[in-house]
Amino acid sequence: MKALIKFSTFIGNTFAIWVILFAILSFIAPQGFAWISPYINLLLGIIMFGMGLTLKFNDFKRVVTAPKEVITLVVAQYTIMPLLAVILVFVFQLPTEIAIGVILVGCSPGGTSSNVMTYLAKGNMALSVTATAFSTILAPVVTPALTLLLASAWLPVSFSSMFFSIIQIVLIPIGLGILVQYLLGTKVDKAVGVLPLVSVVGIIGVLTSVVANNVQNIISSGLLIFGVVILHNLLGYLVGFLLGKALRFDLVDTKTLSIEVGMQNSGLAATLATTHFSPMAAVPGALFSVWHNISGSLVANWLKKLKDDKSESHAEVQTESAN
Repeated sequence: MKALIKFSTFIGNTFAIWVILFAILSFIAPQGFAWISPYINLLLGIIMFGMGLTLKFNDFKRVVTAPKEVITLVVAQYTIMPLLAVILVFVFQLPTEIAIGVILVGCSPGGTSSNVMTYLAKGNMALSVTATAFSTILAPVVTPALTLLLASAWLPVSFSSMFFSIIQIVLIPIGLGILVQYLLGTKVDKAVGVLPLVSVVGIIGVLTSVVANNVQNIISSGLLIFGVVILHNLLGYLVGFLLGKALRFDLVDTKTLSIEVGMQNSGLAATLATTHFSPMAAVPGALFSVWHNISGSLVANWLKKLKDDKSESHAEVQTESAN
């Protein structure tokens, strides 16, 4: 078991490499990955179940103990990225299906990778975990509502069908994970050690399926989509960081805000796009999955070098409280 956990940790730490490698493989040999498509919802559900296993009720108490920071992160998550998505859609005059995909990425909750990047950046881990959890729990209502508001001008959007999809593939698995963690307590600790491996396999499964089924679309529009994805992600980091400064957050929380805003649950966006719109609409989510893990590692490394004595001591206190 120790060897498996060690291997899982290694895979988690080298996540970006595996994402890039399998994205290339699925593009070169799509026939080897297209069969995964019917299992996308299941894979995402497994990832969300794993996220639930890592959550404790104390994580949710932080909404009461540190409401300003948590609420700010969640509101920023659901305002900055959706608005940036719409601006990019209009600036680049994106085709309908691509526009829907970009907006879906913007309207998605925070990505679980943000917790890892926050740790690498020496940010506020407790805040990151809590904000990701709450933005994800709000997703069944907020993501369809925002998509309806911002994307219905391009294609019909069904709030109810998206709501039930997110309930099934996000909220129920997370709820089950939290319940199992609560009932079994420390007995799940060993299983949690294997979760990085499970998450990487799941995310790569979703990514490769979308890429394999959209090779021609990526060839024809990939450069444009990738450019928009890069801008969307980098602007998210930048605006999040500037917002933290404007609100006079300490450096540790500002780092966390920047990463939380910039990193989305793009796997969910790709899944919703495939289920409710078209395979082409899933391409922005797939490319975002590849890119934000690369950029997240680079941004986290840069943020780690930013130091503030007061913030660093605060980070240590927050990390201890998260454990």
